[in-house]
Amino acid sequence: MDTLAIVIPFVPVLSAAIIFLFLRNRKGAAARLSVLATLLTFLLSLSLLGDYITSQVARVEWIGQIWGSIWLDPLALIMWTFVSGISLLVHMYSVRYMIEEPNYPRFFALLDLMTATIFFMVSAADLITLLVAWFLVGVFLYFLLGHDTDRSASGRYAFWTQITYRFGDLPLWLAAFILFKAYHSLSLPVIFAQVAAAPNAVQLWGMPVPAWVGILIAISAFARSAQFLLHGWLPYTMDGPTPVSALMHAGIVNAGGFLFNRFAPIFEYTSLALHIAFVVGLITAVLGSALMLIQNDIKRSLGYSTMGQMGFMVMECGLGAFPLAVFHLIAHGFFKASLFLGAGNAIGEARTEDGVPPDPVYVSVVERRPNKPSRLPLITAAALTILVPVLVLSLSHFFVASHLFFEQGVIILLFFAWVTGAQALFAAHKMTHSNPWQVMGGILGSFVLVVIGYTLISHYFGSFLYPEHGASERLFASASIGVLSYDVLVIILALLFVGGWALTFFADARDWGQHLSEKWHGTYVALYALLTRELYLNDFYVRMTQVLFAASRRLNVWFRWS
Repeated sequence: MDTLAIVIPFVPVLSAAIIFLFLRNRKGAAARLSVLATLLTFLLSLSLLGDYITSQVARVEWIGQIWGSIWLDPLALIMWTFVSGISLLVHMYSVRYMIEEPNYPRFFALLDLMTATIFFMVSAADLITLLVAWFLVGVFLYFLLGHDTDRSASGRYAFWTQITYRFGDLPLWLAAFILFKAYHSLSLPVIFAQVAAAPNAVQLWGMPVPAWVGILIAISAFARSAQFLLHGWLPYTMDGPTPVSALMHAGIVNAGGFLFNRFAPIFEYTSLALHIAFVVGLITAVLGSALMLIQNDIKRSLGYSTMGQMGFMVMECGLGAFPLAVFHLIAHGFFKASLFLGAGNAIGEARTEDGVPPDPVYVSVVERRPNKPSRLPLITAAALTILVPVLVLSLSHFFVASHLFFEQGVIILLFFAWVTGAQALFAAHKMTHSNPWQVMGGILGSFVLVVIGYTLISHYFGSFLYPEHGASERLFASASIGVLSYDVLVIILALLFVGGWALTFFADARDWGQHLSEKWHGTYVALYALLTRELYLNDFYVRMTQVLFAASRRLNVWFRWS
């Protein structure tokens, strides 16, 4: 198994080398070799994960003397299996999808190199390997996004992505430098052990080193995971090939969540970085979800959906729920990959069937079917909206891990889950249906299954990912805030949500919807314009680019460089 662990990341590298050297003009052979190499990588990764489950022994394998290491811990093995599985799906899809594209063998070689680089990144046990792999992921993504050299938009947005990634690399490089100078080691396990032994022993400008490093790592994760103010590149990568979009949105953009989890021993001792992550993630989740709803392009909508999901993932890290972020990363990866790979079919189906529900008049007159829609009683819907999510969430956590009720992060996550469940039930109340109880029952059943699955999986998955006793509790404790501030925050949020639902129920019952719509029409239009312009952030970046180019031209003239 020791030799196997070192061989696995080099299998895609070997495939890429063979394609570049011998199969440049043989499309079929290049595609078959690439798919087989990825399949072998997936099977070997799965076998290593199974071996760890039976042995429960994590280890570090060194390739070089100073750097070049592979850390076979639960996080790396799970990420290996996940990345190779997603990559296999993308490879298989690309065989036919990319067949008419130029540089067909080169595309598969780049996919192999990207897979290998991600493997080294998620399993790096030393700072140099991590930094080199982190950098190369951006380089290979640039070539994959700009694969079609005839499309100027692809190259332009690939360069935009590259610039954002390079900006996000700077904090990570600075954090690595601080860690090396403070703890005199490149090995991540050694650094983490020293931090755990004396977290406040080394100070920098009056603040412990873990606090500085946590903030820098969080900023780097924000750039890689398209958080607010650094998100503009993500929706515009849709000009790249669809398989690349699937791989990027399913795996590469999730690197921020991985980075938080890899440096979890650092975040145990830095509350400020986690609080920043929570705020940034919450803003990103809200804006990403809002921008997703107004898109008229299916791939652009998926891009903003990914932005919103990455915001939720970072928010989970900010709450101390690091294992839940990894589970979210994996679930979202497979879900989003399937959506991107099926986007073409969705567009084709929309051209033949728009999916618009038939008008009630058409149903009753043309099809001669009775139309007797009804709704649940207002009081019944309100009671189900408020009580059912609370009962399901509370009971599920009480029977699985009752001690988690004392963690602030868990309570906030339960609160957001309650809001989501209540929103679904409220939407069901507003639907007119011949059998509203059937609709409500289906939603309730789905909600119960999802919550129970989330509770069980997040608890046991967390125990697997962080087997050390007390690790999860320390992360939750690091993310906690003052009791008074926490209580005030929860009360304000609860009043806002409950008050909003009550107002909506009342307005709906009194038929005030049309009146409110007319009164606030101007506000709605202004908000819609603001969202369609993407908060004018991209316009600001374009203007700044023009200013920089103009300044550079003046410098060229003054210094006679050209």
